[in-house]
Amino acid sequence: MSKLPNAGTTIFSVMSKLAIETGAINLSQGFPNFPVDTVLTDIIKRKADQNIHQYTPMQGSGELLTAVSGLIENSYTRKVNTDSELLVTAGATQGIFTTIMALIETGDEVIVLDPSYDCYEPAVILAGGIPIRIPLDLNFMPDWDLIESKTNSKTKMIITNNPHNPSGRVWSESDFEALETLLFKNDQMLVLSDEVYEFITFDQKHLSANEREKLKNRSIITSSFGKSFHITGWKMGYVVAPEYLMTEIKKVHQFNVFSVNSVAQACLAEYISKTDVSTLGTFYKEKRNLFQQLLSNSKFKLDPCEGTYFQIADYSAVSSELDIDFCKTLTIKYGVASIPVSVFSANSQDNKKIRFCFAKDNDTLINAADKLCKI
Repeated sequence: MSKLPNAGTTIFSVMSKLAIETGAINLSQGFPNFPVDTVLTDIIKRKADQNIHQYTPMQGSGELLTAVSGLIENSYTRKVNTDSELLVTAGATQGIFTTIMALIETGDEVIVLDPSYDCYEPAVILAGGIPIRIPLDLNFMPDWDLIESKTNSKTKMIITNNPHNPSGRVWSESDFEALETLLFKNDQMLVLSDEVYEFITFDQKHLSANEREKLKNRSIITSSFGKSFHITGWKMGYVVAPEYLMTEIKKVHQFNVFSVNSVAQACLAEYISKTDVSTLGTFYKEKRNLFQQLLSNSKFKLDPCEGTYFQIADYSAVSSELDIDFCKTLTIKYGVASIPVSVFSANSQDNKKIRFCFAKDNDTLINAADKLCKI
């Protein structure tokens, strides 16, 4: 009997496979197609000959933990204890899974805001918890009255994602104030804050749980080196949490991973001080603006994009197909792969919207837009 009877191959794998089979331009799965920073590749070449190929300490190498704590302090003025509040993980997804397995018990309810990343619900189910899927509003922002109405004494956690995938929306100060009020009313609740796109915002600064005094002691924050440094294939991330929570998270981590890739840790420990994450927003804003400008004369209507490297597009003026079917048509017939937004929600609500990834080189974006504008 399956523990995840409703889980199949993820839509990201399905659409990327279809893109390969048809030779379509892949704007579906969220990964960059441009070269990695040569500063990092030079570090890799040099480090490969060093004695860094054995197990690191379970929570991460001392050098990387120190570098990450510095990054957090520089970005958010938060001083993190590297011994008790920080954990290096095999990607943010592993950090999320490990956190949920460590902190969620049978019967605990976990609020998931839809549309949501597809790794949240399965982890809750495997931990014996009950996912409570609550839709964001039509603008992909939290409806705090609705969220509060679904909260009770069994609610152990709320999973937040800011900047938000797939919509690209970014939370405001009032959203954090509402979240803090919710936690004040529910002493048992924790926040699992998915901030993997934290450095990719455009017209307003990212607000992080790292900065919120009322949230720090109740929050587990996941971050991604893969998203920040264009190295998604490395599957490297980290988790920040107060000691009483991190102690439990480490207990699970040591048995499902133990320690993370030693070479990657050594390289990142050096690279963090040689790169400037504050430039990421400008870098991706230029790509967002280019993609939006290229599609300005198309039949697609583009939603606001305030962060991440995803653009939501309404295709209702192009087709009446369901979004899953339209994405397949778009890939096979028109040569551009995308992701249907309905798959991110429990009710599969279809608003005729799809997601494009613009973390691509300019030629790829130009070629893809040329195809889309001919529809």
